Formats: sequence, structure tokens, C-alpha cells
Amino acid sequence: MTEQMNPAMLVDFYEFTMSYGYFKTGYYKRKTVFDVFFRSIPDDGGFAVMAGLARIVEYVKGLHFEAEDIEYLRGKGMFDEQFLSYLADFRFTGDIYAVPEGTPIFPGEPILTVVAPAIEAQLMETYLLLTLNHQSLIATKANRIVRAADGRKVLEFGSRRAQGADGAIAGARAAYVGGCHGTACALTDMAYGVPAGGTMAHAWVQMFPTEYEAFRTYCEIFPTNAVLLVDTFNVLKSGVPNAIRAFKEVLLPRGITSFGIRLDSGDMAYLSKRARKMLDDAGLTECKIYASNSLDEYTIRDLMRQGAKIDIFGVGERLITAKSDAVFGGVYKLAAVEEDGKLVPRIKISETSAKITNPHLKKVYRLFDRETGMAIADQICVYDEKIDDTKPLVIFDPHETWKRKTITNFEARELLVPIFKEGALVYDVPDIDDTRAYCMDCVAHLWEEVKRFDNPHAYYVDLSEKLYAIKQELLSAHAAKTQA
Repeated sequence: MTEQMNPAMLVDFYEFTMSYGYFKTGYYKRKTVFDVFFRSIPDDGGFAVMAGLARIVEYVKGLHFEAEDIEYLRGKGMFDEQFLSYLADFRFTGDIYAVPEGTPIFPGEPILTVVAPAIEAQLMETYLLLTLNHQSLIATKANRIVRAADGRKVLEFGSRRAQGADGAIAGARAAYVGGCHGTACALTDMAYGVPAGGTMAHAWVQMFPTEYEAFRTYCEIFPTNAVLLVDTFNVLKSGVPNAIRAFKEVLLPRGITSFGIRLDSGDMAYLSKRARKMLDDAGLTECKIYASNSLDEYTIRDLMRQGAKIDIFGVGERLITAKSDAVFGGVYKLAAVEEDGKLVPRIKISETSAKITNPHLKKVYRLFDRETGMAIADQICVYDEKIDDTKPLVIFDPHETWKRKTITNFEARELLVPIFKEGALVYDVPDIDDTRAYCMDCVAHLWEEVKRFDNPHAYYVDLSEKLYAIKQELLSAHAAKTQA
């Protein structure tokens, strides 16, 4: 998206046609409740990671239509001047609640809720979804990769393979939220403070008469940031030996012992073990080994199992595009409408049970075991409910209701927090480093069974008795109408 484009116009056109219809019928004054939620976890994982809220905050703060936007809509010949005047003075006046960035999230539960007049809520649909879908997808993938690395650093290297400029910039930010330690994207560093770094490409090595001269020159120019790419010609016969020579002749005499080599092709397990021995035999035990080249969580997990001597992973295309499962699948659905000053629940019904929505304005509680601090389950409640965590709580599977569990000695924490109230920002957006640390802490409070890659344990997301009863009442009422 270029600088001059107004994000308010990043809508599916039906949002304008529906908004015009609301305007003409008077529905635009009605308070509505819309939820963002998703139906399935990418890569059949055990959880996803919420990301994108900071950008949504900026979007809502600046939400308005420019004169050229109004002129464009006028040119479509579909909207009257009264509606166009309404849009010319448009501002968001409603409430938004959201799960903080970095929080583990699960299918079916609201991760962002908009409570606002119908047009205001409708015109935000596309931007909210594209932001949360993309950044949550990348943050989720990044977290999987970081966990596979088992304490080794992971850097995001995917800008050149990203799906467009914004995919590279916002994707690198989301990867950092998910746990990556930095990025190769300079613009993400400038815009969001995600640490950017880098050293050389194969072109640098090819530019010089010899590989050794390329390495030596680089060490002389960047003595405190020397990571040498050793696979341009032959890793073990020339790359590593020339790197060792450059380190010993240029850096060690200056007292510098922090440097590294990078492998970008070949058998990473074999090459890293051989390279590690060569470095150690040369007395360069502090030299780090970086690895890149089409890595993902499964490749990294296998390398770790094979005893690879890799300290830092640079992950590109399979992270920035979430290649193995590139759709997050978040949706935006109406949950309630105000009638005569009262919120009336709405439900979407489908022959596909997974597409039947949970009605009403809701809140989500995460239940933690007081002894272990681990997350036990989530419960979705009606907005006016409060879980009393001083008493035992019975939770049940909303699809197989005979499956019940009594939880004791637990703490209930609300996940959705106020972001905007009556159009005003009431949320302090955390620093990006605090957001990343928060994500790491939240994930640490999930059981290992939920975090495994293969056949993870299904985390419980249940409905309160009250919400379940409202849902069943609406389903029964619909069934009665269709049979009449």
C-alpha cells in the first residue's frame, strides 16, 4: 500500500453498499456487536498467537474519508449526497475490545469485538480481518519455529520472498511478536523497532579475486559484525579454512572473539558438525554457526535431533509466507443488535456445524491452575457474567455436552481488554519488546501436550451455561420457523 492511499478505503465494496442500505433504512443508528474469531489453527497446531492489534489501533485513530474518496464514491453513481456527506464527517465513535498481542488464542473465541453503530462496524471489516489474519498467521508460524529451535536464536530473513512490501514489513514485526530475535528488514526496524541486522551475500564473495580477500576485507570493515558466508565455493575445503584465517589475522589481534560463519546450502547437520570441529580445533570456540536456506520448524527440529551444531537460524520464505498453511481464516460476524435500548443476540446458522456462530456480546475467561500456573481451559461467557474462581466450576464440551469437568483451585482472567471506548483510545499499546516477552511468557504457561507439532492436545474452549442456553434457544427458534 502506497503512502497516499487511505486505509479507510481498503474495504470490500459490499461494505459500502450495505452501509448505504443501513443509512437509507435508519439502521445505521443501531448499535451492533461484531466478533472477529477464527475456525482452525494453521498447520493443525495446538494454538495460534494473536498479533496485529497495534496496527489496528493506528487505523482506528485515523479512520476518516478524504475528499478524493468521496469523489470516487460519487462517481460510482450508487450513493446519494446525504450519505456521502455522512461519510465526509465519518469518525469511529464505538467501543473495541481485544485480546492483547502475543496471547495464545483458540478457535471459536472472540479475539476482537466491535460494539458500534452499524455503518461504523461494517466499514472496518476488511481492514480488521486482513490485519489480524496476516499478522496472527505469521506470529503463529514464528512461534512454532522458535520452539523447534529449542533456545537457539531465530532471525526472520524473508523480505525478498514476502507477498508484497507490506507482507515483508508487517510480517517481520509479527515474526518478532511470535518470538524471533530479529529481522533482516531495515524498514521494520525503522517503523517498529524490531532489531535488524545482516552481513553479506554470495555476491560479496564473488566480487573479490579470492574468497580469503573477501573475508579479510569484510572483517576489516565490520570487525564487530563479522559473519562470513562460507558456502560460495566449498564449505569445508575453502570456506571454513579461509574464515578461520581471516578471524585469526584480523579480529583476534584486536581482542575480538565475537564473530560467526553462515551455512546457506548443503547438508546442514553434517556441515555444521564438521565446521564446529574445525573451528574448535583452531581455538575459535566462541565462533557462532548460522544456518539459512528454506528452513521451517520441521527441518529445524530434525537438525536438532541429528545433533547439528547450529547456534542461530535464519528463516525466510517458509516463515514470511507461512508456506505450509498460508491462510489464517479469521471471520467477522454479527453477534448482537440493539433494539429498544437492549442488546438482542444474533446467530448465523449453517449446515456445517463449525460455521454456526456464538451469539451475543461476550467475554472470554482463561482459567489457570493455581498450583502450577498452567492454563487449563477457556470459557466464553455472556458480557454480564463473572466467573467466581473461589468456587468449583463445571465446564462442558459445547458439542458433546455429556463431557464435563469440575475445576477447583483455579484463577479466572479475562482475555478481552478495552481498546477504544466511545471512539477514544483507552489502551496503552505495549512496546514491541514487551509484547514479545509477554508472548513468550504466555506460551510458557501452556502444557507441552498443547504445544507439540504432531497431534497436539485439543485445548478446551467451552461456553458458559447461560451462553449455551441462549445459543440453543436461537437454534430452536430458527428450527420452529423453518418447520412452520
